[in-house]
Amino acid sequence: MTRAQLLQLTLDCGAAKAADIRREQVVLSAEVRRICETNQCGCYGRCWMCPPDAGDIEVLMRRVKTFDGGILYQSIGQLEDSFDIEGMLAAGQAHAQLSQRIHAALPAELRAKVLHLSCGGCRLCEKCAKPEPCRFPDRALLSLEGCGIDVYNTTHSTPLRYINGQNTVTYFGLVLLP
Repeated sequence: MTRAQLLQLTLDCGAAKAADIRREQVVLSAEVRRICETNQCGCYGRCWMCPPDAGDIEVLMRRVKTFDGGILYQSIGQLEDSFDIEGMLAAGQAHAQLSQRIHAALPAELRAKVLHLSCGGCRLCEKCAKPEPCRFPDRALLSLEGCGIDVYNTTHSTPLRYINGQNTVTYFGLVLLP
């Protein structure tokens, strides 16, 4: 599958926008991971795909650097107002479902080679199986932030906007290719 085909696949699966990015465009920072430790999303220590269980930040950032680049995609949710927490949560869940559609649509041989990251916690299961083993390790997705990806600064060199207008919330995913 070419990068152009993968980009089209993300759009066909429902991404609002997508962009081909090179390894050099992916901004990494251990500081981003430290934000996870504040547990604003409520997933810290509660989900196998989130810190601290996702793995050592230095190891994860080195892993990200082994990929040549990939396709950064986004979903944009509409909110009633800037305090619409329920709308933000619903948009986050819709983005998780988008990420799962993209992951399932990847050819099996490619799925085994890519690193597919999504936003926030895995959200595949309503409640993570932790402390029991992950029920769906082949479908569970690590978070961009948990791997140290500074999404805000990564978007600067792409046509994707981090903020997409008043009363919207934007979520990102990234399929890294070997």
